[in-house]
Amino acid sequence: MTPVRRRQWTKSSYSGGNGGDCVEVAIGERAVPVRDSKRSSDGPVIEFGLSAFAGFLAAVRVGRGV
Repeated sequence: MTPVRRRQWTKSSYSGGNGGDCVEVAIGERAVPVRDSKRSSDGPVIEFGLSAFAGFLAAVRVGRGV
């Protein structure tokens, strides 16, 4: 039996300490799961392909709206 590995969620570095809007991602998977940090236990998780997520990050880095 293959052990189930729990996702290691990482909160955005832009997250403030006041509980504001923020996202979390889990790294090290075939897809990049993303969730709302305010609803981490009961909210939905959406997953992006690695190339789609890399393209999104590249666009954000240059300040382009996506």
